[in-house]
Amino acid sequence: LKSYVEETFGAETIPEGMTIQDWGVTAEELEPYFDRFEYMAGISGKAGNINGQIIEGGNPFESPRSRDYALPPLKQQQDALMFAETAKQMGLHPFPRPAANASAPHVNEYGMQLGPCNYCGFCERYGCLNYSKSSPQTCVLGALKRYDNFAYKVNSEVLKINLAEDGKTATGVTYWDGDANEEVTQPADLVIVAAYSLHNVHLMLLSGIGQPYDPATGEGTTGKNYAYQMNGGTTLFYKDKDFNPFVAAGSSGMSINDYGVEQIDYAAEGFIGGSYITCGHSNGQPIRGISLPKGTKGWGAEWKQGVGEWYGHSTSVGSHGSNMAYRDCYLDLDPTYKDPHGRPLLRMTFNWKDNDIRMTQFMRKQIEEIAKAMEPDSWQSSYKEAGAQYDVRPYQTTHNVGGAIMGEDPKTSALNRYLQCWGQHNVFVMGASAFPQNIQYNPTGAVGALAYWAADAIIKDYLPNPRPLV
Repeated sequence: LKSYVEETFGAETIPEGMTIQDWGVTAEELEPYFDRFEYMAGISGKAGNINGQIIEGGNPFESPRSRDYALPPLKQQQDALMFAETAKQMGLHPFPRPAANASAPHVNEYGMQLGPCNYCGFCERYGCLNYSKSSPQTCVLGALKRYDNFAYKVNSEVLKINLAEDGKTATGVTYWDGDANEEVTQPADLVIVAAYSLHNVHLMLLSGIGQPYDPATGEGTTGKNYAYQMNGGTTLFYKDKDFNPFVAAGSSGMSINDYGVEQIDYAAEGFIGGSYITCGHSNGQPIRGISLPKGTKGWGAEWKQGVGEWYGHSTSVGSHGSNMAYRDCYLDLDPTYKDPHGRPLLRMTFNWKDNDIRMTQFMRKQIEEIAKAMEPDSWQSSYKEAGAQYDVRPYQTTHNVGGAIMGEDPKTSALNRYLQCWGQHNVFVMGASAFPQNIQYNPTGAVGALAYWAADAIIKDYLPNPRPLV
């Protein structure tokens, strides 16, 4: 991203204090690993660019892929089809949102089976009795358990990665065994840290892996470039349409990427970033999944009356936007608060920035134009405004990224291009903690591709000759 901005719009386009970076690996290098991950997970979708050939009905702005998705796209509901038709009439390029919900039976490379989604409307936040969700339990863990050389511990928590006396390699980990109620040291020749992006950084800081980031000087790398996500949306209400939201999948819907990261003139618009835009239902759950017009009371008789009047008669057009990295948004060890094991808690320093507010307000203008063209009886918008402060209380996303970022220079990144720690060559760190900034998309696809990319390097290059790979 940094090189793209500098080469296309000039380095002066990057605001002071913004610390975006390049990844250290290209989309072309990762394509085979994206492909493998999508077929392992049984992803449903429609390709838009196969080996440079643009495919009608897919995302024409995606980077080239070698073949189509593992499964056809999910079936779409009325609201998503209305959105797609309107977007097309406006000269935009709608496509079915890729989904980690199986649209048809699928058997992956490990012999694990997925059953077709039955659109029960309870996908989000629930387990799947059809084995239709591309979860680790469905796609990977059952196969792993068949290996004689694989074992796992439950009710356990890794407390620290142990280093050799010279600090240049890891010797294993210390973990808390909840069943035995004691600390245990587990020796290891290779440590793979895959504990979610936030906890990855916490473990690295606790273990002395990498120089802790200092926002005052800009030096250090562990904890640097924490980024979140900037979302917003417009809700549309129709008295004469019933969208049957209880017939839904977790990732059904139609999207456009006409306002994505590479489709915007940053110099003209005054921000760096982008967003894909989606319409469609993911659930019809009581209470949590119901949108009501502003002014409706949140409980009691009036709320019940509102639910009776509007359930199934609303939809939303949402922006799923990027969030750039900044010098003063970072992760470090809390100087005051400790966890039950006596370790400093992870501290997050973060707030919204003008750049990302401008991005979401730009998306608001585009979405509201689409919303008007969809001719609802009424509509209402919710986007961050100028001066908005970060608030942890309302759910937004779980797309936390950065803190242990990958790159080409140990002075500005915690990991090299193979997700290997610069200072401890037998420690590899998997997850969205490697992202130098938030890229607008759900991070899981890139997390999976990077994991396969790193695993390939470990197996083919590192294990035969353990050393720094860069």
